[in-house]
Amino acid sequence: MSTNTSIEDSIDQAATAVGSAWPLHSFVTANPLAGLEDHPFHEAASEAERLFGSDGYPSPEVFRNAWDEGLIDADLLRAELAAHGYDESPETLLDQLAAADAETDAETDAERDDPQRPVDHLLTKWLAAFLDQGQTEWPMPNREQGFYQAFCTVARHDGEIPDSGTIAELPDDPIVAIREVLGDYHVGRWSTVFEYHLTSLPGWTGLIKQQAESGDDWQSTYPISLAGYLAARLVVADLVGAPIEPPADWETSEASTDEVPLAEHWLTAWERGYRRELVDAVADASQSLADGDETDDRPAAQLVFCIDTRSEIIRRHIESTGNYDTHGYAGFFGVPMQYHGYDTDVSVDACPPIVEAQHRITDRPTAGCDHEHAAHDRWHDAVDMGKGVLKALKYNAATAFSFVESAGAGYGAALAAKTLVPDRFAGAKDAADSAPQPHEFCEPSVDYNPDAIGDLREGLTLDEKVGYAETAFELMGWEEFGRLVVFTGHASETANNPFGSSLDCGACAGNPGGPSARVLAAICNDDAVLAELRARGHDIPDDTVFVAGEHNTTTDGITLYDSGVPESHADDLDQLRADLEAARAGAAAERADSLGADNAADVDRRAADWAETRPEWGLAGNAGFVIGPRELTADYDLDGRSFLHSYDWSTDPDGEALETIMAGPMIVTQWINTQYYFATVDTAAFGSGSKVTHNPVGNVGVYQGNGGDLMTGLPLQSVAAPDGKPYHQPLRLSTVIHAPVERVTEILTAHEEIAELLDNGWLSLTVVDPTQDHTAFEYAGDIEWTPLGETDPLAADPAPAVAADD
Repeated sequence: MSTNTSIEDSIDQAATAVGSAWPLHSFVTANPLAGLEDHPFHEAASEAERLFGSDGYPSPEVFRNAWDEGLIDADLLRAELAAHGYDESPETLLDQLAAADAETDAETDAERDDPQRPVDHLLTKWLAAFLDQGQTEWPMPNREQGFYQAFCTVARHDGEIPDSGTIAELPDDPIVAIREVLGDYHVGRWSTVFEYHLTSLPGWTGLIKQQAESGDDWQSTYPISLAGYLAARLVVADLVGAPIEPPADWETSEASTDEVPLAEHWLTAWERGYRRELVDAVADASQSLADGDETDDRPAAQLVFCIDTRSEIIRRHIESTGNYDTHGYAGFFGVPMQYHGYDTDVSVDACPPIVEAQHRITDRPTAGCDHEHAAHDRWHDAVDMGKGVLKALKYNAATAFSFVESAGAGYGAALAAKTLVPDRFAGAKDAADSAPQPHEFCEPSVDYNPDAIGDLREGLTLDEKVGYAETAFELMGWEEFGRLVVFTGHASETANNPFGSSLDCGACAGNPGGPSARVLAAICNDDAVLAELRARGHDIPDDTVFVAGEHNTTTDGITLYDSGVPESHADDLDQLRADLEAARAGAAAERADSLGADNAADVDRRAADWAETRPEWGLAGNAGFVIGPRELTADYDLDGRSFLHSYDWSTDPDGEALETIMAGPMIVTQWINTQYYFATVDTAAFGSGSKVTHNPVGNVGVYQGNGGDLMTGLPLQSVAAPDGKPYHQPLRLSTVIHAPVERVTEILTAHEEIAELLDNGWLSLTVVDPTQDHTAFEYAGDIEWTPLGETDPLAADPAPAVAADD
C-alpha cells in the first residue's frame, strides 16, 4: 500500500468520529454520533466526551425535574437501580449525580485553554469564505481550483499567519503537504493526529465531509476534501507553533467504557415508563381488532401523511370530522428523486440521505395554461427587477445615503408593521402577490425522457411508475380505495428563520414534501399505471382519483393541488376542504396550548412574525415509532410524540414490506430521535445554542457570536421551553411493531446493522404479535426476545429471554 493511500485511509477512519452536517438550506436530521453507532451507547457517550467535551446524558437537574413531575415511574426506577446494585434512594443518587456533574464542570473550566484556538481562528475564516453558498458579495478567488489550491493562492497574503509567504511554496498535492508536515512523526501516530485535528472543528469538518460525499452542484463547482482541509490546517498549525499531535491526556477517557454509568439507568427507567404505556395501548388495540367486526364502509377519502410526529395531531382531528381514513408513509412517498422547481435556481435531492436519488423531476408548464404561466412570469419578473434595483441602490456607495433618506420612512412603516402586526403584514403581502402559483400551471415531468441530458435520468419508465405505486400500496397494506386518495406532503412556514428547513420534511432531506406528493399522485392517475396495477390484483375503482396536498405544520392548513380533479368529484372536494378547515382549527388550538400561545389564531402570527424564535415545536417530544395499522392508535392520544407508519402484517406474507420499513424509515426516525436527544442534553456541543445570538454564515450554517465552529444541530428554542427547561424529553426511540415476532427475527438476522443498533442501545424494539395472543415481546439482545407479563409489562424480573422459534 502506498503512503498516499495509507494517508487517505487514515483520514477516512479518523473522520468517522465526526457526523456529517448538511447546509442549513437543506437541513438533514442525523445522529451526530453516527460514526460511533458500532459502540454501545454508553461507550459512544464516553468517547464523545473525550473528543468533543460533550455530555451524553441528561443533566441531574433534568432527571430531578422528571422525577418530581412523575415522568419517571417510581417502581420501574427502583427495580432498574436495584438490578444494577444501587441500594440508595433515588434522591440520594440524584445528589450523587449532581455532585459528580459539578466536579466534572470544575475540571473542564480548569482546562479551557485550547492550544488549537489560534489554528481554529485562522482556518474558520478561510473555510467560511470558500464554502459560502451565495451570501457574500465578494466571493473568495480561485474557488474553482478547490479549497487547498485556493488557500495556497490567497492565504499567502494573510498577515495573521506567521511566514505566510512560505505557503506559496507548498506542494500542489495536499497529500504530499500532509506527508511533509508529518515527516518527523511516526506513521502509527498519523491517524491519531488526523482525529485530533478533525474533531477540533467538528461542525466545519462535518460539512466538508458531507459536501465531499454529496457530489452536488456546489461540490462539483467548488470542490473540497478532508485531505485538502487537513493539509491547510496542519500547515497553519506548524507555522503558528501549535501542537501537531494531541496531548497524552486527550487520547484517554477518564470514564470507564466498561461500566454503564448511573445516568443510563435513570434514562432507561424513564424510557421504560413511556414505552409501557405505548405498548399497552397497542397490545389492547390489537386484541380489540381481532375481536371486533370488520366494516365494509368505503371511506370518503384516504389521506396519506408523512410518518412525522406532527402528522399525528392533524390526522386525529381529520378523522374526527367524517368518514376519513388516514395513513402514514415516508414523506418522500417512495420516489427517490432530484427535484427542480419552476421558480428555483438549483435542484434538490427530495429523499432521505440513506437513499440515493435516481430520477430528475422538473416542474414544466402544462399545455393549456399559457395565461396563468404568463401572469406568473410577469409578476415575478417585476418583483425580481425591483429587488435588483433595491440591492444596487443599497450597496452602491454613490446612492446608499440618498436611498436611505428618501426611502427611510417607507422602510420604517413596513418595519413597524412587520413587528407589531406581523400576521396582517403577511396577509397584505399575500394579497398583493396575486400571481398564479407554479402548481397551478405546472406539472412534474414524470414521463421518462431518453433524450434528456444530465447525471440522472429525467422521469420514470412505466415499470418504475408501477413499482413505486405498488410499493406504496403494499407497504401500507391497502386493499380498498376511496373516491379520493390524497398524498399529503408537509412543509413549514416561518419568517427570518435560518433553521426553517429543519421544520420541513426530514424524509425529503429538509425540503417541502408537496413536490413528492404531486409526483406520486401523477403516477397513480396515469391510465397505463392503473391498468397494470389492476392486472397485478390491486382493486382500484374507476372512480378513485389521486390528489396531492401539502400540510403546513406551522399553521396546520392543508393546501390541495387539485387542478386536475374531474368535475365529478367537485362535491367530494368541497366537503373535504370544509372538513380540513375544521380539523385545522382543532389541531391549531391543541398546538397553541403546547406553545403557550393565547389562542389558535396565534399560530398564524408565529408563522409570519420575523421576531418569533419558536414558530412551532417541530418534532420535539418524539419518543415512539409505531409500525402497524392506524386502528392500533386511532383511539389513543399520542400527543404528537410518535412516528406512525401504516403496515398490515396480514397482507405481507413474505415480510418484504416490513423489511423495507425497518431498513429505511426506522433508521431515519432513529436519526431524528438522536438529533433531538443530543441537542437537548448538550445544546452547546450538539445543538446550536440560542437563536438570539446566532450569526448566519455563508448560507450554510450559523456561528454563536462572530466566528468559530459551525453550530450544526437544533437551536435551544427547538427543544427547550421559555423557562429554560427541556420541552423535548430526551428519550431514545421506542419502536413498536405489530407483526409476528418470527418475521421480525428473520429481518434482524438478515440485517446485522439494524440488530447492532438495537444491541448497542441506540433504540429499543417491542413486537406485539397478533399470532401469539397479542403478546408483547421486548428485544433482549442477540436476536432474543423477552415476553412481557400482563401484571407489569416492563417489570425488573420479566420472563426469561427466548429465541423467536422457541
